[in-house]
Amino acid sequence: MRVALFVTCVNDTLFPGTGRATVRLLERLGCTVEFPSAQTCCGQMHFNTGYRADAEPLARRVGEIFSGYDAVVMPSGSCAAMVREWYPSLGVEPPSGVYELSEFLVDVLEVVDVGAYFPHTVTYHPTCHSLRSLRVGSRPEKLLSAVRGLKLLPLGGAEECCGFGGTFSVKNPAVSAAMCTDKVRNVLDTGAEVLCAADNSCLMHIGGTMRRQRAGVRTMHLAQILASTEEEPA
Repeated sequence: MRVALFVTCVNDTLFPGTGRATVRLLERLGCTVEFPSAQTCCGQMHFNTGYRADAEPLARRVGEIFSGYDAVVMPSGSCAAMVREWYPSLGVEPPSGVYELSEFLVDVLEVVDVGAYFPHTVTYHPTCHSLRSLRVGSRPEKLLSAVRGLKLLPLGGAEECCGFGGTFSVKNPAVSAAMCTDKVRNVLDTGAEVLCAADNSCLMHIGGTMRRQRAGVRTMHLAQILASTEEEPA
């Protein structure tokens, strides 16, 4: 398959390793991965803040740049939800075949065991957009459970928001911090070495709180764990 990687703003600027891991993983599974260099923001931040007129040209640009591929894969539930679920409200037709990473692996490539090796205890936080908008369900957990050496530990209050919510954390910092404190408490209760999620924005928020608490728990994107092998460990 000829696949386009929509890396997203957060990954491009702060977590480029996630983009590289996504490419390694997809190529290992036989995909031809291309990175359209003209890609920019999907417009989600503008849209969620009420600047819909500013979001529209960004949405149209995404539609143009990512047309003609067999699939468009995003290592982010929030951006995938924006493109697939909300572009029509802007009068913009989304590119065909837009998928969050776990959806693409399980539903399109029809693979659960991706040949990964990660000998650590892991707990998984289902991010709000992937959980409520895209309804990816148990796909990420199925992928993680098939990783050799990995022990997946259940997260208490998993479906509760971590408090980031994009600009919500800026506008309501006290509420956001309190929500994240609850999430971190549940993460630490698992005893896991690694907290995994499919959105780096949430991992950035939770990870920042854990670092300030010197909790000693690593945060890793789903793509990084799935790309890990014995020969090239994450």
